[in-house]
Amino acid sequence: MRGAVAAGHPLTAQAGAETLAEGGNAVDACIAAAFVSWVTESPLTGPGAGGFMLVHRARDRSDRILDFFVSIPGRGLHEPAGARMVEVDVPFDEHTTQLFRIGAAACAVPGAVAGLGEAHRLYARLPWADLVAPAIEIARKGVQLNPEQAFLHSILDVALRATGEGRKIYGRSEPLRVGDNLTMADLADTLEHLGEEGPGAFYGGELATRMSAAVRADEGPLTEADLASYRVIRRRPVRAEFAGHELVSNPPPSSGGLLIAFALRVLEQLGVGGRPGSLGSVAALAAVMREASNARGGGFVRALYRGGLAERLLAEERIEEAASSIRAGSGKVAHEPAGVPSTTHISVVDADGNAASLSASTGCGSGIVVPGTGIHLNNMLGETDLNPDQRTAAPGQRLTSMMAPSVVLSNGRPRLVVGSAGSIRLRAAILQIVVNVVAHGMSVQDAIAAPRVHLEGDTLHLEGGVETSVAVGLQRRGHKIVRWGARNLYFGGASAVALRDDGSLEAAGDPRRGGGGVVVK
Repeated sequence: MRGAVAAGHPLTAQAGAETLAEGGNAVDACIAAAFVSWVTESPLTGPGAGGFMLVHRARDRSDRILDFFVSIPGRGLHEPAGARMVEVDVPFDEHTTQLFRIGAAACAVPGAVAGLGEAHRLYARLPWADLVAPAIEIARKGVQLNPEQAFLHSILDVALRATGEGRKIYGRSEPLRVGDNLTMADLADTLEHLGEEGPGAFYGGELATRMSAAVRADEGPLTEADLASYRVIRRRPVRAEFAGHELVSNPPPSSGGLLIAFALRVLEQLGVGGRPGSLGSVAALAAVMREASNARGGGFVRALYRGGLAERLLAEERIEEAASSIRAGSGKVAHEPAGVPSTTHISVVDADGNAASLSASTGCGSGIVVPGTGIHLNNMLGETDLNPDQRTAAPGQRLTSMMAPSVVLSNGRPRLVVGSAGSIRLRAAILQIVVNVVAHGMSVQDAIAAPRVHLEGDTLHLEGGVETSVAVGLQRRGHKIVRWGARNLYFGGASAVALRDDGSLEAAGDPRRGGGGVVVK
């Protein structure tokens, strides 16, 4: 067995699997899959995105996060940029919409290309151009929209087709629909240029000039100096014990990995509450979700940048304090601003036991598509869940993120590689998948497909499939319940690879996203 790959689209996963079959390692496969995701999942990710890759190296059992998330623009500007963000509504269904901000003022400095380049430099085995090639072919040939991707195109249409450049790609008169063929010729040209010249070509020369010009034309803040000075940061992951395993995830200044680690540690104190999907287990999950939300209050965001927060939040006394609050039935419920589930995730394990876990996002997209390049820039400065105060931070500062590419280790080997889309809801998705696989022994496919719950403020959302008796029991315990009729991408879009007890691998993408998983034999 050569390894396994899971991703948000079958073609994304297939590109990674073919790279493994050709002798690539986990990072090679992750990079190739990431490039293909720029085409197959273009409403969610692309060269204008930011993200993170967690790499577990089997040789020395080391773990490192490559932070290539977006940063604050504005280097070299003598006065603030004049653009204002455009407010748009993104619908999940006929009842649930969320407000987002797009336009030139929302564009942060993208890090996706630099991140893949650094991962290649540090860990990869195959030539850079070989890893870019599959995405070029698919961008020229095109990809047929499956129902899940068509749905994403429809709800993000306000950003995708905000300009003539966007409409040239995503439909001149109306959004693309199920079965339509999406081709991205300009992006293919950009990929060819990057394949020939290397990742540095994105941050200098003609591409950098074009990107800055597209944003500055609408009085946005992105400058060529911002792009030239962008650097990937290597970080030590956050770690937490749970059920005899060790979670390894994204550390501060991002918050998702730390809050998942906190929730798992509290759940370890309480116990999982019985079989998966039972009243006891759902109540326990809701309780630790409440404590994680409350932990994000006060000066949490400032503390993410000051150091020592992970040690304080995961200290035994802090975990016991949260568990005691749950047992006593006390504690307020915090409200967290939420974003669109616009992240995509790729999980890979290779035959040697190396693992790569990558999450990336353009937010809901800014609507700024750089002419002649196919590059859709992110709207991360307009994402309310990334803390609006950071829009006034110094140029070059990283934004915080909820993204949490993760690996669960058993005796130092990857037991589970997982990540998800979903803004603040990705915490709940990853938490439940880890519990399902590690504590309940479920297969990764069943763990991902199982109905999820999510606590938002004082409302507990129950995905379609949660038993009626459980919903009634939760209401009797005082929960305000919203029941969903079916699966929905509101509850995230996960991709995971797992190592079974017999040493075989399994891989699964999320049915909420039309994801795919491939085991390479």
